[in-house]
Amino acid sequence: MNRVRALVITSHPGPSLAITALTTLLAAQAAPHGIGPALTAPALLAGQLSIGWSNDACDATRDAAAGRTDKPVARGDIGRGAVWTAAWISAALGLALALTISPLTAALYVLVVAPGWAYNLGLKATLASGVMYLLGFGPLPAYAASTLPGHPAPRWPVTLAAGLLGLGAHFANVLPDLATDKKVGVGGLPQRVAARWGPAAVRGAALVLLLGASVLLLIGATRRWVAIPGLVAAVLLAVASARGTGKVPFYAAIGIAAVDVLLFALGGEALT
Repeated sequence: MNRVRALVITSHPGPSLAITALTTLLAAQAAPHGIGPALTAPALLAGQLSIGWSNDACDATRDAAAGRTDKPVARGDIGRGAVWTAAWISAALGLALALTISPLTAALYVLVVAPGWAYNLGLKATLASGVMYLLGFGPLPAYAASTLPGHPAPRWPVTLAAGLLGLGAHFANVLPDLATDKKVGVGGLPQRVAARWGPAAVRGAALVLLLGASVLLLIGATRRWVAIPGLVAAVLLAVASARGTGKVPFYAAIGIAAVDVLLFALGGEALT
C-alpha cells in the first residue's frame, strides 16, 4: 500500500471530517464573518487527525495480535514512527491555528483534543474511557462559540447534547468489536458494561444516549420542519437497532448519530 494512502487511512478520516464539519457549521452559523470560522475547520481537523494517528500508533501491537488486516500500521504498510511524527506535527499545527483565533479558542482546542490522546494512551482500557468522550465532545459548542466577539458561553442544552452524542457514539462504535476487545483485553466503559450485562446493554445505552441528544436538539430547534422529521428518523433507527441482528444495531446507532449531527447543523439550534 502507498505510504500516503496508509497515512490517510490511519488518520481515521471519516470521524475526523464529521466532527470538524459539525463544529465548523456551528461556528459559521454563530459568526458568519471574520477570520474565526475560516480557521476553526483546519485547526480542529488537524487536532482530530492527530487523535486518529495516535490511536493507530498506540494500538499497533494489539491490532497485529488481533489480526486486524484493516490497520496499515499493524500490517506493516507504514511504520509507527512515521505515524507518531504525523500525530505530533498535526496536533501542534492545530494549536498554532487555534491561537490565531484567540487564546480561549486555543485553550478549548486543547480541552477537546487532549482527552482523545489520553484515551489512546491508556484510558481506553479503563472506566474513564466514557469520560474522555464526554470531555472530547462536550466542549465543541464552546470551541465554536469562541469565535464570537466577547466569547459568549454556549447554551447548556447544546453542550449537553454534544456530550451525549459523543458518549453515545463511544458505545455504538464498540458494538462490532466487543468480541475482539474481550480477546485482547480492552476494558473500557462499554466493554465492562457488556461483560456485566451483555452486548444488549451496550446497544441500549447507545440508543438512550443518542436519542437523548436528539430530544435536546428538538427542544431548542427553531426549524421544526427539520427537527421533527429528524427525531422520527432517529426513533425508527432505534427500533431497527433494537430488533436487528448482526451489524444492523451498529449501523442503526451510527445512523442516529448522523441524524443528531444534521439536527445540530440544520435544526436552527441557537448556539449561544
